[in-house]
Amino acid sequence: MSILSSIGRLATEFSAARARYQTERAIHSLPIELQKDIGWPEAADAKSGSRLGVGSWAGAK
Repeated sequence: MSILSSIGRLATEFSAARARYQTERAIHSLPIELQKDIGWPEAADAKSGSRLGVGSWAGAK
């Protein structure tokens, strides 16, 4: 595997992780009732204040 393909793979993984983070952030900004309506799994946990992170930017596959 060449260095350029490794850099390209890392850039792709970073871009996907950033998109996931932005989506999660947008959903978390919605009211709890709307999160429940769309079936967001962490809507019930929002009241307790516990929240899991997005994981490493390299991506947990």
